[in-house]
Amino acid sequence: MSHSNPVANPISRNAPSPEILTFGEAMTLFVADAPGHLAEVEHFQRRIAGADTNVAIGLARLGFHVGWLSRVGADSFGDFIRHTLEAEGLDCRHLGVDPTHPTGLLFKERALGGADPRVEYFRRGSAASQLSPSDAAEVDFTALRHLHATGIPPALSPSARELSRHMLTQARQVGASISFDPNLRPSLWKSEAEMRDTLNDLASLSDWVLPGLAEGRLLTGQDTPEAIADFYLERGASAVIVKLGPQGSFYRGSLGGELESCSVPGFAVDEVVDTVGAGDGFAVGVVSALLDGRSPREAVRRGNLIGSLAVQVIGDMEGLPSHEQLTALEAELDQGA
Repeated sequence: MSHSNPVANPISRNAPSPEILTFGEAMTLFVADAPGHLAEVEHFQRRIAGADTNVAIGLARLGFHVGWLSRVGADSFGDFIRHTLEAEGLDCRHLGVDPTHPTGLLFKERALGGADPRVEYFRRGSAASQLSPSDAAEVDFTALRHLHATGIPPALSPSARELSRHMLTQARQVGASISFDPNLRPSLWKSEAEMRDTLNDLASLSDWVLPGLAEGRLLTGQDTPEAIADFYLERGASAVIVKLGPQGSFYRGSLGGELESCSVPGFAVDEVVDTVGAGDGFAVGVVSALLDGRSPREAVRRGNLIGSLAVQVIGDMEGLPSHEQLTALEAELDQGA
């Protein structure tokens, strides 16, 4: 299922606390074996899905010690998610089992020609929707170097929204850096206004904000990448990277001390297979590069690169590279520069 080398044993609870933490909902994904309407599909491949786990897996493949905080049901799907994440090297000491709520599921069509695939979710009342600040009671925030958050957990329920705010507040207090990808899921919110206010509030607690252009327009009311970036910089972010799809990305921030802006073109892709997970791949690239001490331009280039790898495979995280693969790709790019 994955091209990385699974670890032989899961990370024990006695191991050092994770340096990077992510949280949210992982679901068991069934992706159609053949194109066509889901009602007509006979065979599916089982995988896992979740924007937050995609980023966690991507960072773990690059050699970071990444922790995953969530809940799964006391069912076979929850076991499958735990085993898959541990095989990817994730520290699952903060993955709880909920005996009264099931693991979320989703079914995805096999799209043709790079179109966005239709997806059907079965996540209402899931174990992860019951997340609350109590799930973070045993987190050692003092060991934390970085927290990655998205707009999905706060959309799941009021208690998961409280957890999101708690996680960002605690990480901020200990001086960990925070990245935030709005990852809009309008259908999970009561209203657009609630979504906008909640996510902008969480973005104001973050250091690096990573909206897509359409997301940024909806959340800020601004039209251009520059104005969207300024909106979040004025509210406390130190860097904003606006994703522009195949065109690349726009960066504005003061990570180097002085305010700077740059546009970094995207990478041409021969065939787009599945667009799901491209933004998560982008986040993996940007976050890993910034944690590696790379320049903003290098970080955005790496985000564009991993995002382009993600759209060339079926599945949400199958295209995320290992450290060795990424090093080779970047060396190739540097030689061609």
